[in-house]
Amino acid sequence: MVLIVGLPGAGKTTWARRLEAERAGVRLTPDEWMDALFGTSEVDGRRWVLESELLWGLAARVLELGVDAILDYGCWSEEERDLFRTRAHDLGALAEIVVLDLPMEVLWPRIDARNAAVSEGTFRISRDELELYSASFDVPGPAELARWDRAVVVTE
Repeated sequence: MVLIVGLPGAGKTTWARRLEAERAGVRLTPDEWMDALFGTSEVDGRRWVLESELLWGLAARVLELGVDAILDYGCWSEEERDLFRTRAHDLGALAEIVVLDLPMEVLWPRIDARNAAVSEGTFRISRDELELYSASFDVPGPAELARWDRAVVVTE
């Protein structure tokens, strides 16, 4: 299982698509599901239910079949990340994390460009929202990263 974490604009879905192709894995991107189901990125906590229950159920089955599950989730808290790492280990799967910890001067131009060309499955994010999200992102430190079978940290 590969868990890709980071803020909007960090490139999570780009990484997930690349890994999906390289590993012939199954990519699970909640933004796509939320848009298809609800036409938005969040509805009364439904995103967490989608990620932690519905998509995780699919990921677990994929892992049981010996196929890589690539979770394009964000997971800003250590508690969330620990949940998925533990679940993967409970299934006997290796758990990898890709942390995309890019600076605001990289994130904001990407989000601004995305806002200008909003497409299906994409939602607008203001600079204030991005800064609020950034303050909420508990970036994994060395102790947390050491609990993963493999960790990649991207900072630029």
